[in-house]
Amino acid sequence: MPVQTSRRPTSPDPVSGSARVSAAIPGQPGGGGRRAAGGSKKRSRRKDPLWARLTLIFGAVLMMSSGVALVGAKAVIGQATGDIAQRNLLGGAGKSGAEGGDSLDGPIDLLLLGVDAREQWAADDVRSDSIIVLHIPASHDQAYMISIPRDTEAQIPPFKKSGYRGGTEKINAAFQAGARNGGGWEGGAQLMAHTIKNMTGISFDGAAIINFGGFKHVIDALGTVRLCVSQDVKSIHMGLVNGKPKYIANAKLDGDKWEPLIHKKGCREMTGALALDFARQRYGLKNSDYDRQQNQQQLLKAMARKATDSGTMSNPLKLQKIIKAAGESLVLDTGGAKMDDFIFTMRGITGNDLVMLRTNGGTYNSTGGREALDETTLAMFKAVKEDRLAQFVFENPSVLSTRK
Repeated sequence: MPVQTSRRPTSPDPVSGSARVSAAIPGQPGGGGRRAAGGSKKRSRRKDPLWARLTLIFGAVLMMSSGVALVGAKAVIGQATGDIAQRNLLGGAGKSGAEGGDSLDGPIDLLLLGVDAREQWAADDVRSDSIIVLHIPASHDQAYMISIPRDTEAQIPPFKKSGYRGGTEKINAAFQAGARNGGGWEGGAQLMAHTIKNMTGISFDGAAIINFGGFKHVIDALGTVRLCVSQDVKSIHMGLVNGKPKYIANAKLDGDKWEPLIHKKGCREMTGALALDFARQRYGLKNSDYDRQQNQQQLLKAMARKATDSGTMSNPLKLQKIIKAAGESLVLDTGGAKMDDFIFTMRGITGNDLVMLRTNGGTYNSTGGREALDETTLAMFKAVKEDRLAQFVFENPSVLSTRK
């Protein structure tokens, strides 16, 4: 496997304050953009952020296939621009001018945060239990997903916006700490991005908050996705009522008689509800959250495959349906790169080019009930920052996911 070399110079000081312009999120407090600091190059507001609107839907930048033509692209772009909320999700954790700024010539690093928000929950009382770093090397011919364990012990920095004073907590608490006291999801993502940057040294080109509850509609718009279950697991969220899946809480409220829903070992097509339920399971899995991380990565890859294999990208009607569904499940920070440049840069990447990687060898590395990143994982993140991840994976095959 070739070594991917970066065309972006690395900066001895990764702290950035790239400028972005915010847009409103329904139900979220407003906020302004950030100003450039430390000599970093400002990012202008992206006029047509199609790359984020379309590609992050399927696990980020994985739908642009060199063999697939985007029919009616201009019309789709015009209709898509207002569908998905855009906010400043990175704060000062974006790439500085010295690290490449908004250029797409070098490696691209994205932060994907999955939340499982419920209608009855307050916007400032949500944790991000799915934390994924997506790395695209400078060659732009592959993409790598790395999940950070939700229970990883982290030094969370102070965050003035929410009044958080800083402390040592599980990393998934960073989102909640930034969101409290009116910080909202924007503040939660900013504090998470800062925490990860401090831990790994990685600065980001963009970010997305994925509401997994809304993801069901995106999968349903695709039809189904093919997932492989590695071990039997009993759902703690859903049961079967007359042979059909239904949330247990709803079944109890309706007085329905239900039986356990068990995701059986094997590969099969799943609807949005079943795929999402499977990807949410943690209890009952041999390696708990580590197995769930792999299952969630598998789901994103399956969505990317389905999008490219089913002709979605060449069918304007299908594409519009998915964009509409995505508008209910995504909040984005798209940076300043031009939309058309991004599409052509990513045209060689397909769902099959997504490599799923494991932290801590896919199993526990606990100290006092909290997880710590082992030496191999820290070296892997260093390889991401230096854009030599392909060579690292070749030399350390144990980091590869066991999922298909």
